[in-house]
Amino acid sequence: MMDKQAIQEFIAKRVALEFQQGDLVNLGIGLPTLVANFVPVEKEVIFQSENGCIRLGPAPDPENVDPSITNAGAIPATILPGGAFIDSAMSFGIIRGGHVDVTVLGALQVAENGDIANYMIPGKMVPGMGGAMDLLSGAKKVIVAMEHTAKGAPKLVRTCDLPLTAVKAVDLIITEMGVIEVTQDGFLLVERNPEFSIEEIKQNTGADLHVSPNLKNMAI
Repeated sequence: MMDKQAIQEFIAKRVALEFQQGDLVNLGIGLPTLVANFVPVEKEVIFQSENGCIRLGPAPDPENVDPSITNAGAIPATILPGGAFIDSAMSFGIIRGGHVDVTVLGALQVAENGDIANYMIPGKMVPGMGGAMDLLSGAKKVIVAMEHTAKGAPKLVRTCDLPLTAVKAVDLIITEMGVIEVTQDGFLLVERNPEFSIEEIKQNTGADLHVSPNLKNMAI
């Protein structure tokens, strides 16, 4: 059984396989920031951060941290050769202008029609939704990277009951249990973690889960 850190790294490794050569990618805070650590060295992926960084690299070694270089979650990061620092207006112009190929975000809930709630639980203090709304409407492909459940409660649901960040925005969901596409007919399981049976995955999903006839084991 994987612990929380192992689960997050497992998910991040699988997300990294979704990128194509030359993609401009934005990673949300939390689990998605780990994805930059697992992109194959032979694949050039350009990471953009809404706080004004282009060509972010993997996390630095503890002894080589530069406090002036962070990702959008204020976590120390590196910047690769050819990278740039830009102002907020240009950074959001890239996002809102449709120039981001893929965004990877966490979520509190995703509905079977692609609605997403990822910034607020009523009654709890939140810093705001940040750039999530812009990314969900501006990116060409939206991937949600998250654990399949929260304290045993499904995060893939029929209808979100938390405040929505965007409607019908999610294309793909990657959890520790599998890879799920959002289709016109709802959730479609296309890859399965062999540690979980199809029945277990269905039991932990709060909506109908269709199974692809071409179902594969998760690639990592």
